[in-house]
Amino acid sequence: MKLQKNIKAVILNGDESGFVAECLEIPVVTQGQTMDEVTINLKEAVELFLDGEDPKEFGLDQKPNLMVTIEPEPVL
Repeated sequence: MKLQKNIKAVILNGDESGFVAECLEIPVVTQGQTMDEVTINLKEAVELFLDGEDPKEFGLDQKPNLMVTIEPEPVL
């Protein structure tokens, strides 16, 4: 089994305000009012999720990278 070296996440505009970040490989979702805040929250949430876990159980390399795609909706 080939282990993934990256955890992929996407950041979107929130429904009401701010931003929402969601990982694709692991069940991690977080939010923040600014892009900086949601990015910091995402990194922390991923670290907390993996703390004490074996990344291999999720198909991940021992020290996976966090790869983020930003998909904000256009401002009209």
